[in-house]
Amino acid sequence: MRAALRAAAVELLEDYAAAAALTLQIYPGRPRSIHPPTAFVDVMRETITYPGMTLLQRRPQADVVVLHGLFDSKDTADQADAFVDGFLAWVAARFHAAGANTLVALVSIDDDPTYVPDWQPPEVQRVYYATRITLEGYAENATV
Repeated sequence: MRAALRAAAVELLEDYAAAAALTLQIYPGRPRSIHPPTAFVDVMRETITYPGMTLLQRRPQADVVVLHGLFDSKDTADQADAFVDGFLAWVAARFHAAGANTLVALVSIDDDPTYVPDWQPPEVQRVYYATRITLEGYAENATV
């Protein structure tokens, strides 16, 4: 399910960018170099519950970071707002993106006007205007 959610996040971003005619670099993990607009899967986490002795429910989450530009100017903020509104609708219509027996939903959106890619060497780090989008997958009644 984890791999399926990561793949679904990338596919949803790629398909949305193509449909909206956006130039967007998309990566399944943190990129080595950044040239906004860029989107990537930044963090994966998962909650697992056990509704029965041999059943489990998995709820993986993928945090996708979209780097819009260096500054949160009016133009960049307007572009970010349009992207988020469009992407939210895109994901809502494609809730089986991770597979027929799963659900995917966009569950939170946070703007970060001071995002710094801390995995890069200090000499190339920049401060970006970013949006963090959390996608959650759900698979019920998987057997242990």
